[in-house]
Amino acid sequence: MCNARRVTSEPVPPVAPGTSTDVAALAKVVARQRAEMERLRDRAATSAVLERAKGVLMALTGCTPDAAQTELTRRAEDGNRTLLEQCWITLGGLPRPGRPAATEPASPAPAPPGTMAPASPAGAGSWATPPAGTMDLAEVLGHAGRDLVRVGSPQELAECLLEHLAPELGADAVMLYERLPEGGLGLIGHAGVDTTVAAQWRHVPPVTGVAALDVLRSGEPRWLEDPAADGERYQIIGSPPERWLSRAWLPVPAGDAASVALGVLRRRRGPFTARERELLRAMARLSAGRLRAFDGPRQRAAEGVSRTVQAVFDALPGAVTLLTPLRDSSGEVADYRIDAATPGAVDVFGRTGRDMVGSHLLESYPSVAGEPLWQGCLQALGTGVPFEGEPFAHRDVIDGVPVTATYSVRAAPLGDGLVVTWLRHDGVDRQEQRLADVQRLGNLGWANWNLITQEISWAVQTYTVLGRAPGRRPVRLEKLPSLAVPEDAGPLAHAIAGLVRHARPFDVPFRVETSAGVRHLRMVAEAVTAPDGTPVEVHGFVQDLTAQRSAELALVESERAMLLQRGILQAERALAARLQHALLPLPSKPVQLAGLRVEVAYLPAQAGVHVGGDWFSAIELPDSDALFVVGDVAGHGIGAVATMAQLRFTAKGMVSTGSSLTGALARLNRLLLHSRDGQTTATMVLARYDPGEHVLAWAQAGHPPPLLVRRGEVRYLDRPGGMLLGATGSSVYDSAELRLEPGDRLLLYTDGLVERPGEGLDAGFDRLAAAVRAHGRDESGSLEALLATMLADERRDDVCVLDIRMPAQDAQDTPGTAGG
Repeated sequence: MCNARRVTSEPVPPVAPGTSTDVAALAKVVARQRAEMERLRDRAATSAVLERAKGVLMALTGCTPDAAQTELTRRAEDGNRTLLEQCWITLGGLPRPGRPAATEPASPAPAPPGTMAPASPAGAGSWATPPAGTMDLAEVLGHAGRDLVRVGSPQELAECLLEHLAPELGADAVMLYERLPEGGLGLIGHAGVDTTVAAQWRHVPPVTGVAALDVLRSGEPRWLEDPAADGERYQIIGSPPERWLSRAWLPVPAGDAASVALGVLRRRRGPFTARERELLRAMARLSAGRLRAFDGPRQRAAEGVSRTVQAVFDALPGAVTLLTPLRDSSGEVADYRIDAATPGAVDVFGRTGRDMVGSHLLESYPSVAGEPLWQGCLQALGTGVPFEGEPFAHRDVIDGVPVTATYSVRAAPLGDGLVVTWLRHDGVDRQEQRLADVQRLGNLGWANWNLITQEISWAVQTYTVLGRAPGRRPVRLEKLPSLAVPEDAGPLAHAIAGLVRHARPFDVPFRVETSAGVRHLRMVAEAVTAPDGTPVEVHGFVQDLTAQRSAELALVESERAMLLQRGILQAERALAARLQHALLPLPSKPVQLAGLRVEVAYLPAQAGVHVGGDWFSAIELPDSDALFVVGDVAGHGIGAVATMAQLRFTAKGMVSTGSSLTGALARLNRLLLHSRDGQTTATMVLARYDPGEHVLAWAQAGHPPPLLVRRGEVRYLDRPGGMLLGATGSSVYDSAELRLEPGDRLLLYTDGLVERPGEGLDAGFDRLAAAVRAHGRDESGSLEALLATMLADERRDDVCVLDIRMPAQDAQDTPGTAGG
């Protein structure tokens, strides 16, 4: 692909598997070929006009065809016009057949051979402006071309077009849109459109359903002649849109692709005739010439730069091309134009050097689409950093013989374009490169010692591994142990002696001191022996294992720290469990308190330290009332157990000595606020049952509400006010009362019963109510079925439950306690 010899059109697939040709990019090649055919058709139409204009000059002056061509070209350059514009002006200046001789101007003096006779001025005589639609297209275009050469901006161009199109096809407005770099459209000229509409439609974003964008993408005109149907396909420009009932949008050709859209708008309803469509296409071509004239100096400067670059490329060896990106309507790179190429560059058609200039990359090298080179070019354009491609295989045909060669590609930004270089590698280069890559990736270097000639050769990477400057001499084999630390010098010297004397290969680890610190190395070596078994040469390699060794040491240290931490956690868990068991003994069966049946369940968490701060109390007070407490201290471990014990015994003592429930909560709150760390919080429910009145008074501090089961109905009690303990010193606690009825069941619990990761508390409350409802017929009083339903997954928190039941019939109260 990249030398001056003939190249096959099917390159060998790239070395890297998994890559494939981008079908969309190849489809763009087909679309570009279609655009090229359209350009050639336009060129053919231009050639026909040129031949007609040359014939006119030849008839008027008697000059030769070459002289007529030269004269037309000279007149176009003198008037800063395109050759097409000059041809139409020449044809438009001819007198019409059958015009009255009396009104014709005096004939000019004969022009010298090889020159063009001056045209009659427009408007001279009554015949100068025939009725609209009766002039030949050549005359219309001739008059338009004569006026167009005087315009100096796109705005003046739009006004001039409307002036000539209004009488010929009833045009009421003209708009000129230019494609913007980001893919949208910008209004560059308009006539017949009020300033409000022009301001509203000055910028059109790159969206679908806009006729002006559609013609630039497709390269074909759009005739909007049915307002109802067109309104469903396109977003109609204007306000109101029915102001213009028929519209035409045409691409203004400019080389390979159109960048300006011409819009002609009419208030008249109905289709454009064949003559009108032909006239509009011709006007679009004339407009393209004017627009190019506006940018003429800049284009000529760019062409001059390209010629200079090509002159430099002609003297360069190898295969090099200069690419200019071609962007689509969305601003993405669709292809690249080859603006310069060295003689050593060749494409799939066999074109080389200058013959490739002007062609497109996907036409010259279709297989590039979707390959790493394509992506690398985009990366180099976007980042400004040169792209270095991996080597790939390509099949050349040299002297009739197919030869597979390996290339690498480099794309470097240059201005707005790219300089792409193809470099061919021979076998020796590839082998050396592969060896260097292996040493670099393996962090190793080879070494060779000739024991007969005493010649020593080291790879560059060997110096790096041993921490020696490349400019220093390599070390003799017997002196190599002097580089090792003293502890490792002996084993290395012993291994080298066995290799030199008895040809025993070795694989020995050792350490060396370098400026970067101690390195852990490994040396593997073997001997080449003479026929009698005497070692004559030693070759091997040294490898840097510092990173692996450091990782191993770090892993060992991490394991040691984890084992130590695990031992500490196990000791803390065991101590906390013993403390909790001593402070919070669990009854083995349900107990009777003040005529109520009470069952207790406590389950520690199954993750972490396993021991937390959940607790309960169920005791009979001196006045025969019963006290029920359920609490939860934030956190786990010994600290949580200690706080739990403090709160549990303090609460029991306060209520037993006559404190009210709310007063006890307030004093417990102050106790936590003035504790050692001042950051511990806890939730609690305090309940006091009067067996004589069957009334349960209760207060809470940020705790989940109790659950009441009465006559088969399940509901949560409305909580009285009260913030969790230890949160703030201004907390106020209220109390509430509940009269228990025969058969009532009341559950006091901690949040570990209802909480699940990733789930809200309301869902947990609903699940608990459903579980209690499902097991409500169980008169045995056991909590096992309920807990099994609620705690099917791993417990992440402690769970504490007090199940209080009022007998169905009044029974004699049996005093007792549950949990002390």
